[in-house]
Amino acid sequence: MLYTIIDVETTGKSNKLTEISIFKYDGTQVIDEFTTLINPEIWIPDYIMALTGIDNEMVADAPTFPDIAQTILAFTADCIFVAHNVNFDYNMIRNEFKTLGIDFNRKKLCTIRLARKLIPGHKSYSLGKLCNDLHITIVDRHRARGDAEATVVLFEVLLHQEHADTVFEAFLRKSSREATLPSHLPTSVFNNLPHSPGIYLFKNKKGKIIYVGKAKDIKKRVLSHFYSKAKKSLAMCRETADIDFERSGSELSALLMEDAAIKKHYPEYNQVAKRAQKRYAIFSYTDRKGIMHIAYNSLRATPSPILILNSITECRQEIEDICSRFELCPKYCHLQESVASCNHFKIHTCKGICKDEEPPEAYNQRVLHALESLRQHKKDVVLKQKGRYAHEDAFVMIAQGRYLGYGFIDKTGQVTTTEELEPFLIRQQDNSDIKKIIRKVLTQL
Repeated sequence: MLYTIIDVETTGKSNKLTEISIFKYDGTQVIDEFTTLINPEIWIPDYIMALTGIDNEMVADAPTFPDIAQTILAFTADCIFVAHNVNFDYNMIRNEFKTLGIDFNRKKLCTIRLARKLIPGHKSYSLGKLCNDLHITIVDRHRARGDAEATVVLFEVLLHQEHADTVFEAFLRKSSREATLPSHLPTSVFNNLPHSPGIYLFKNKKGKIIYVGKAKDIKKRVLSHFYSKAKKSLAMCRETADIDFERSGSELSALLMEDAAIKKHYPEYNQVAKRAQKRYAIFSYTDRKGIMHIAYNSLRATPSPILILNSITECRQEIEDICSRFELCPKYCHLQESVASCNHFKIHTCKGICKDEEPPEAYNQRVLHALESLRQHKKDVVLKQKGRYAHEDAFVMIAQGRYLGYGFIDKTGQVTTTEELEPFLIRQQDNSDIKKIIRKVLTQL
């Protein structure tokens, strides 16, 4: 059996190769080597130059990847692709081939995952620390040839471990996920994930949460991240060393739990606004002419809010709706400012209050009906959901139109009122994202 033990250096976030080193190994000795700098055809960032020592001048006259593509294809043909954190090196090379319209496919082995299995108990399985533990010398750390040469020695150590044949054979089976899982993620962690709805939390080696997701099937969804070739997924999986999960029982509960976890931890790989949300409110007042206005302002500046919302856009949408439905005036609903009379581009239901063509008494009566309609948003609702386990139910609680949180309760419990649900409620913050989720569910009821 032939192996090609490979290491690459890249430009960092732009993921272009700057160097590659390949040692062909027959299970006993190195029989061939291919090492070269690569011109990435883009600028190498300063922090990468500081890490690897490879600068723009060094690669200026080096071959580009298309120049060496056929050499790499021939050199790795009929060989097993081996690397420390194999998914990184493999995907970097595969993506370079993809830009040339070539599908690069090789069987692969990861020396991190092999080491975890065959020589357990090390504090760290990074190449530098593992080689230090095993007294393997690395010459030119963070250069492709130095790291690849050290990986060859590490690979020889692994080949001579007890049960190595069985482990290698298992890792190379098509059904094995060993080459698919992130290098730093123990197989036992992945195997422990359930096939049920809930949220999952990717953590790095320091235990920091770097991504939160939700799923109808946690295990299936997590695995899809490991198969993804998107740059974001590749970077995230490279850092993943642990995965926590929480069952939800239903998709709605999972959505609510995901939102809460993202806003609590602000994970690096989730797109989320990190500022505290400013809240707004719709209110009413009567002017000197005796005409009732409907307006909006920040919640802090509103003494008697009728409806609390999370953005100016939401406020305007609500007011536009009642203005149209109750034939109100856009001017007195503050949809148009500094105008003598209304001339709204969309709402043309005004009966002339702004032109003194309608008495305030008649207009105000419709305003009162509109305000009552707004107050209907502030109703109490308890949404019953499927529980995490067969013996329980889940619920989502909304009071006065505001999301309070979710909870789980045993099916045998005798609960008939909202007050009796309070001890089981896991309180959460309301926000505009939650309102969209809840509103969609309520409209389907």
